[in-house]
Amino acid sequence: MPDVWPPPELVPVHDRMAIWSAWWTGEPDDLEYVYGGTGAAAVRPPNWPRRRPLNRPSQYRGGIVGALARMFWGRPTPEGETRSKLHMPIASDIAVVSANLLFADPLTLKTDHAATTERLQEFQDDGMQATLREAAETASALGGVYLRTSWDRDIADQPWLSVVQPDCAIPTFRYGRLRKVQFWTVIADDGQQSVVRHLETHEPGVIRHQVYEGTPTSLGRLASLGDYGDTAPLAGLVEDGDAIPTGIDLLTVGYIPNIRPNRIWRNLPEGVSLGRSDYQGVEPFMDALDEAWTSWMRDIRLGKARIMADRALLESEGRGQGAYLDLDREVFTPVEIPPMSGQQLINEVQFAIRVQEHQDTTQSLLETIVRSAGYSAQSFGLVADTALTATEVQARKEQSFQTKAHKINYVRPVLAHMNHTMLAIEESVFERRGLRPQPPSIEWAPGITPDPADTAQTVSLLVSARAVSLRTRVEMVHPDWDEPRVLQEVERIKAEVPSPLDQLPAARDAGDAPPRRPAPARHTGGEDDPEPAGSRA
Repeated sequence: MPDVWPPPELVPVHDRMAIWSAWWTGEPDDLEYVYGGTGAAAVRPPNWPRRRPLNRPSQYRGGIVGALARMFWGRPTPEGETRSKLHMPIASDIAVVSANLLFADPLTLKTDHAATTERLQEFQDDGMQATLREAAETASALGGVYLRTSWDRDIADQPWLSVVQPDCAIPTFRYGRLRKVQFWTVIADDGQQSVVRHLETHEPGVIRHQVYEGTPTSLGRLASLGDYGDTAPLAGLVEDGDAIPTGIDLLTVGYIPNIRPNRIWRNLPEGVSLGRSDYQGVEPFMDALDEAWTSWMRDIRLGKARIMADRALLESEGRGQGAYLDLDREVFTPVEIPPMSGQQLINEVQFAIRVQEHQDTTQSLLETIVRSAGYSAQSFGLVADTALTATEVQARKEQSFQTKAHKINYVRPVLAHMNHTMLAIEESVFERRGLRPQPPSIEWAPGITPDPADTAQTVSLLVSARAVSLRTRVEMVHPDWDEPRVLQEVERIKAEVPSPLDQLPAARDAGDAPPRRPAPARHTGGEDDPEPAGSRA
């Protein structure tokens, strides 16, 4: 175990995550901290004290330090002045939209075993959907997130998923696949030189728990789990000193990258397998947006009407008590003013508020940020709301749905693994029988529900063109139905009085027998024959 903590090779990764975290939280103190003269943020796990940076002349430096300090949030507030910088929370909006696109609707998990599928549905009903949405928002902001299989008989009689933040983890990847991960949590900190950390290491088949007493920059010495209240319940569960066997050969943790590749860490072994944040590359635009928004509000403050009045118009409150101007007074005492002086007793000062210029600037910056993050302006309400059909909405949100599809490709295998792990823990730890632990198939609900009128019109046109069967019609109208339900609906429709469209030969169901053409009438040439027998071909 390295004594320097966190490991030096992870400092660049966690520094960048600290910057993304500052944009995500939207706290002005955090933004000033990461940009306030140091050029990079110190790694601050949870419970660590927050330090406010001092004003430094770093904005005159060159390189990365000077570039970051010269950003809007890197400029120090002059001594004696109140901070007037404002933050537009577009970063948090991006994370929320990303999470809603992925997990606003329940997922459909299926296996080839009915009892197992039913158990997976119970996992979802127990809060898994909310956990996944939380994980998606974290992944959007910080580039990825960890899902952990947790269980505690004193809390629940089944396992559940929990979220672990990526800036308190040390992962080990092999060929892009997670093989081991170590989480750390600060459980005690005196604010000086004593820091106690709880390390939780996940490997296939085992989970290790350790407590170290050290300093803010070193791990220190190994201590007993029972010495601290946060880890005392684990002391009676560990075997071989620090290990808790899981009874399964699966890793009880999964890492979901937000999206890959990560451009800034493509040559960094410790970060090449991590995902990239939705904020990567758009931080300068978000900084410029805050500057434009602050300038707009400054115009409003300066645009407040102010009145400069002649001293002679002030009403005295007595010697040493000051004076005031009664603006509601209709008649003032006449004052002798030279007629040719051109002076006014009351002067109004009111600066113009550049509303249109600021609105155009912020609108352009917002659209640039949203587009660069991989989303459509329609998803953020940046386009005027009008009555649109489902097809038109789909077209306007096309970029957002493409990003959603891209992210699903990273979520699906990890989520299937985590559900497989929970089923295996059910069987191993909780000794539940009758289940078949396996990775389920996962289906996402469509982002936009088609308009029933559009669907009905499409089906009608296909029937008129004799290009669709009865079963296909039912599947088009009810795309969320499974095969048995579709077949039942087909039989119900057949049992009813058929419509004229159903009488069309090509529109009949594939299982219907083709219509039999009537045999031609035979003519004998008798007196009842309408035409002579010799005239027939």
